[in-house]
This record gives sequence, C-alpha cells and structure tokens, in this order.
Amino acid sequence: MKFNIALLAGDGIGPEVTEQAVKVSEAVAAKFGHEITWKPALTGAAAIDAVGEPYPDSTHEICASSDAVLFGAIGLPRFDNDPSAPVRPEQGLLKMRKKLGLFANLRPTFTFPSLLDKSPLKQERIEGTDLVFFRELTGGIYFGEKGRRDEGETAFDNCVYTRAEVQRLAKKGFELAMTRTKKLCCVDKANVLETSRLWRETVQAMEKDYPEVEVSYELVDAVAMRLVQWPNSYDVLITENLFGDILTDEASVISGSMGLMPSASMGEDISLFEPIHGSYPQATGLNIANPMAMVLSAAMMFEIAFNLPEEGKAIRNAVNAALAEGIVTEDLADGGKAYGTSEVGDWLAANI
Repeated sequence: MKFNIALLAGDGIGPEVTEQAVKVSEAVAAKFGHEITWKPALTGAAAIDAVGEPYPDSTHEICASSDAVLFGAIGLPRFDNDPSAPVRPEQGLLKMRKKLGLFANLRPTFTFPSLLDKSPLKQERIEGTDLVFFRELTGGIYFGEKGRRDEGETAFDNCVYTRAEVQRLAKKGFELAMTRTKKLCCVDKANVLETSRLWRETVQAMEKDYPEVEVSYELVDAVAMRLVQWPNSYDVLITENLFGDILTDEASVISGSMGLMPSASMGEDISLFEPIHGSYPQATGLNIANPMAMVLSAAMMFEIAFNLPEEGKAIRNAVNAALAEGIVTEDLADGGKAYGTSEVGDWLAANI
C-alpha cells in the first residue's frame, strides 16, 4: 500500500521525536511492503517565525490532502511567558483541529509490566489499567465566545455545546466500548452546568441503541479522585473539551512517564496522531527526549488511519522489547544506562 503522510514536527523536541517515528514507520513499511511519502509542513512557533502564523494555509492544504497527519509538539517559553502575545503556537493547534474537523481526541492510558514501579501510584492500584478517554475537541469553552469588559477588569469564556456535537462524540465512545468490555462512563458536571446536563440527557437517549453497553454517569471531580484510587475500574470514558484536557493529563502519569502515551485526534475524513507530552523545550537538541510516545502514536496511525493492526502490533512489540531490555532515555533509566533519543529510535527500527 502507498500512503501520503503530513509530517508536522513542530517545536522543541518535536523534530527529534518525530525523526524517530519516521525511522520506525519506514522500518514497518519495509517489513510489510508499504510505501510512504512524507509531506513536511510548518506549524506552531516554527511557523510563526517563518510566515507569521501558527497554522498557515499551505500547511492546511498539505494536511487536508494527506492520508494521515503525524504531529510532534508545539509551544515555546517565550510565548508561554507573554500573556499579551497577539499570535501564539496553541492558536495553530486549535485552528488545525477546527479546520480539519478533528472532533474526537482518543487518549489511551495503559501500563507496561516492566515499568510498574515507575508509577507514582502503588502497583496494586494500577496493575491491569487499560482505559481510553474520548475527549470532545472542537467545542466547549475553548471555542466559545471570549473577551473582556468593564475596561478589562472582567473576563469571560462561554462554554457552548450542541446536541449534535455530543452525539457524534458519544457514538464513537459507544462503538469503542462495544469492542472492549462494554463499559462506558460519561464524565460531566451535571449538578451545576447546563452544558453537562445536555451531555447527560443526550447520552442517556443513546443508550437504547447500544443495549449491551453498561453506562455510568460520574461527576468530573469524582472521576479525578477515582483515577488516582482505582484507575483499573474504568474502561472507556467520554467527556467534553475542558474536562478531557485535564483528566487525560492526570491519567497519563499512571504509566510512569508522560513520554509513553500516544493519542489520536479523529475527524470524519482524516486523523492526526501525536504524543501527549508537549514540546519540552528544555531538552531541545540534547538528545535526551523519550521518543516512545511519538513512536506509539505512529503505531496508532497504522491501526486507526490505515486499518493495519499487524503493523501497529509490530511497533508495540518493539517498544515493549526496548522497555524490557532497558533501551530507554534518561527519564526511565533509573540510574542505569541511558540511551539517546536517536539511539532508541535506531534500536526500535532495527528490532522491527
């Protein structure tokens, strides 16, 4: 098979970890007889510096005409530390999600047997954890009307959802639950927020279409607590944009490192695959960044975008072998030998 993949390396460690994902993807393509054409494009701070905006039209055209998007990370401290910056890398990410129609963010959290002792939680609490969040990505407070009034002394951000937005996200959650343990949790704040009440009543109305799925409804603060206490009690969770942003970062550290978790942002026509760890600018150019999350994002790309589960499995097997043999970067070395970012990528590709 032949694939055109948009390659958005982005900022900070993005280019370094993306390079490793390309190595691994090329190794898989060679093993299974595929051909990949990479289509590099600018985004984030790199795009602002080059053309003045974080998601240029030229980048969108490349993404929209590709079979999938592989995305590194965006963001730099000079923007984070300047609240008045008129153009910011994160604006490009929101614009990209909206223009590509990436409404569903799939964020898995799972544990690795060889790394159970790396988690900040006790082993008996996290063993067997294998949960997935579906976070709504193009609605809610991030995209609602925002502004200032009273001469700048009062700020507002409106949270708005339509029933159709909830239905299309919940549908993906129900469908995924049917392929797993048939458990679905709808996370909301229905005791306070009107948008959450819309979420809850919409999902309740959809239950009849999926009679085999056991649906629970939990308040976001309770879920935040239970993710620390009993993460392995969850399977598939669906939630709105802001709640999902926070809860998925909380869940990500269960595995022992944010450098291990991949994600997918899915639309009707195209999907984007990225690690969850951000741009980690302090490590830029030092060859110490953990590339595993980026590599596992490539595995998700083969599985979800191309429907090639064996290719994805080959990547996952290589990652598990590297972790078991200690072929890891300094964040996981625990006093042992630490390998460089590129060395880990080379080892994974050779293993495949």
